[in-house]
Amino acid sequence: MMSTPVTRWPAEALWQTLSPLLPGFTVEVLPTIDSTNTELMRRARAGRCEPTLLVAEQQTAGRGRLGRVWQGGAADSSSAAAAPLPSLMMSLGLPLAPRDWSGLSLAVGVSVAESLQPVLPPPGAAGPARVGLKWPNDLWLSGAGGDRKLGGILVETASFVAPQAAGVAPGAAAPAGTARYVVVGIGINVLPRSGEGLSLPPASLQEVEPGLDAPTALLRIVPALVGMLQAFELYGFGPVQPRFALRDVLRDRAVTLSDGQAGTAHGVGDDGALLVLTAGGMQAITSAELSVRPVA
Repeated sequence: MMSTPVTRWPAEALWQTLSPLLPGFTVEVLPTIDSTNTELMRRARAGRCEPTLLVAEQQTAGRGRLGRVWQGGAADSSSAAAAPLPSLMMSLGLPLAPRDWSGLSLAVGVSVAESLQPVLPPPGAAGPARVGLKWPNDLWLSGAGGDRKLGGILVETASFVAPQAAGVAPGAAAPAGTARYVVVGIGINVLPRSGEGLSLPPASLQEVEPGLDAPTALLRIVPALVGMLQAFELYGFGPVQPRFALRDVLRDRAVTLSDGQAGTAHGVGDDGALLVLTAGGMQAITSAELSVRPVA
């Protein structure tokens, strides 16, 4: 009787690369869990705030922004052949103390997009798919197939001072230099999937680079992400703003806001706020409770 081969994750390689930068760093690969973000937040509130990378092969209660569900899926265990995982689901937790938290999720998005597609193809429907960023925390593919969602990012923080307190939204005011435990959750579609029940058609890494699998994507993403977080701690979002602008899928497009406003997106400010020109003038959108959609 043949057994199903186990996915080979680059845990040792990541540990060797990152442990000099993150003392106490650990990597854990879990066959199944409710949510990697939820687990790291549980640990942080219990006082366990060491740098940790959690990777899940299946999530039963994955979470996205505004309480949305992230459906990562699971590999087909009925086959004796090695089945590539349909999604990459991971969370990185570590202490961080930036002077300004504004724009953190955007900086994370820039890091992930550049890791997956270092050279951005020229714009145009006839060209290769472009990995873009949709404010504030989505990875989109744009190209001949129109706009499609490649993945999502969920950033949460927990206080060291009161570990039992609820996490606060990214961008919330915090005293300069206050250390918090930051959990960066990333979910990416690796293989094509059905768009049934989804408001936006899904994209996959196979459209960016055929043959790219979840372990390889993880190895590309995590070291660069750690570097981005450490740079953000020192310099904030400002230096990353031009890199976000190159991949901003909303810029110069008509958009609607979930509060009923409509206008034209004009990029983001150096604090990560989305700038939307509405009938009432230029609005700087920072609320974590608002969602923004381009007009079809």
